[in-house]
Amino acid sequence: MIKDTLAKIESAIAKVKAGNSSEKTELVSLLEKLKKELAELPPSRAEEASSIGYFTETAAHEVTRSNSSVQLRNLSISGISYAVKGFEVSHPEMVSVVNEICMILARMGI
Repeated sequence: MIKDTLAKIESAIAKVKAGNSSEKTELVSLLEKLKKELAELPPSRAEEASSIGYFTETAAHEVTRSNSSVQLRNLSISGISYAVKGFEVSHPEMVSVVNEICMILARMGI
């Protein structure tokens, strides 16, 4: 389930027209780091990680829509931030990677 979500996110990032290619490359690199972190995640935290993935997928979807909704983008990004809070202490690297992804998206105007 998480692997499918990450694949969808990668696909959505590939479609993003905003920003430059170095930002897209950095996003792909960060997604690889996120995959590594998720692989090390205990099964008991998998459901929480899925929430992060779903919100991230939703944000990526909103970015790639031709008639994108600013409100829906903002809500999905807020959802990512809220879902990540539970991982701040136990998985700081994962939180750092997700935050970097959000910062890049913000720099791209997403």
